[in-house]
Amino acid sequence: MKANHRMTRFFLLLSVVIIAVLAGVRFWQTDRAEAASPAGRTVSSAPPVQVAKVNAMTVPQYISALGTVTASSTVTVRSRVDGQLMSLHFREGQPVTAGQLLAEIDPRPFRVALLQAEGQLAKDQATLANARADLQRYRKLAATGLVARQQLDNQQALVSETNGTVKSDQASVENARLNLTYSQITAPISGIVGLKQVDAGNYISAGDTNGIVVITQTHPADVIFTVQEGDIDRIVRAQKQGQPLIAEARDRTDTRTLAEGTLLSLDNQIDSSTGTLKLKARFTNQDNQLFPNQFVNIRLRVSTLKDALVIPVAALQMNTEGYFVWLVGPDNKVRRASVTPGPQQGALRVIDSGLQAGDRVVTDGLDRLNEGTAVRVVTPAPADRTGDAT
Repeated sequence: MKANHRMTRFFLLLSVVIIAVLAGVRFWQTDRAEAASPAGRTVSSAPPVQVAKVNAMTVPQYISALGTVTASSTVTVRSRVDGQLMSLHFREGQPVTAGQLLAEIDPRPFRVALLQAEGQLAKDQATLANARADLQRYRKLAATGLVARQQLDNQQALVSETNGTVKSDQASVENARLNLTYSQITAPISGIVGLKQVDAGNYISAGDTNGIVVITQTHPADVIFTVQEGDIDRIVRAQKQGQPLIAEARDRTDTRTLAEGTLLSLDNQIDSSTGTLKLKARFTNQDNQLFPNQFVNIRLRVSTLKDALVIPVAALQMNTEGYFVWLVGPDNKVRRASVTPGPQQGALRVIDSGLQAGDRVVTDGLDRLNEGTAVRVVTPAPADRTGDAT
């Protein structure tokens, strides 16, 4: 039994030694295979990166500002005569055209006044005709000496006085007709009527402060915005080129263009307290995207760069020496390239110097790069390609 136990221990020990020898041989063969294939080891350890090509394109340059929409014209419609408001001929929020009937005031008092003025005019015209006839007779009699010269002069004065009275009566008739016309209140401009300020049946007067309704003209609509003092020179130089400056009105989040128009005018002085200048842009606003007092973001196009080199903003890096990018060479090794950045437009940045069209720059995986590092270029997933500028 003792001999059998020794044999069992011997075979167990021999098995352990054989297994250890086989494991060592396997490890030695694997290590030699990796040593003989450095390229394979480099590929497996190369950091993955995403790249974008440097493109040459036309890039518009904008000045961004905050603005407020204003109506090109705003009119408070008021009555020009006193009287009872008989009816309203508009719906709140309705578009109206210039000359359209909006309200009617009781016209009967004005018709009566017109009849009175016309009657007085007819009476005085008859008096004038009679005075002129007497004047003609007095002149004939004065020639024969039957009428004194003073009587002839008095008759001449009477004719002149009556003629003045007739002219005054004619003015009264015209005024009565005008008041009768004012009893029909029409729209002075085209635009959108707001909420009514008074109901039919009320007695209104020409001195009412609130008026009847407010009309705002939103076709076209204007936007008032301010720019920094340092941007004025760029705007003035752009205006001197003779082409209208394009202005884009964008929504509050600055993600969607609401309307496109042109720069209309500049204020005549800078606000010394803020160092800004007010500008006005005009938009046709045919689709009614702009409402008075609406807040909008303005992008004013002041110039256009042709064949500008652009890269994604994510590719531009900065250290103590300045701006740089990581360039990927044909051998998939990276090197640091110093660049001079230009203006930024959205997710793209213009590069004034340091790159050429067609160069590849790293946009993702930048934290593991060093000079001469071999990288593995990967393609982003479709959901992540929104920032790709290739």
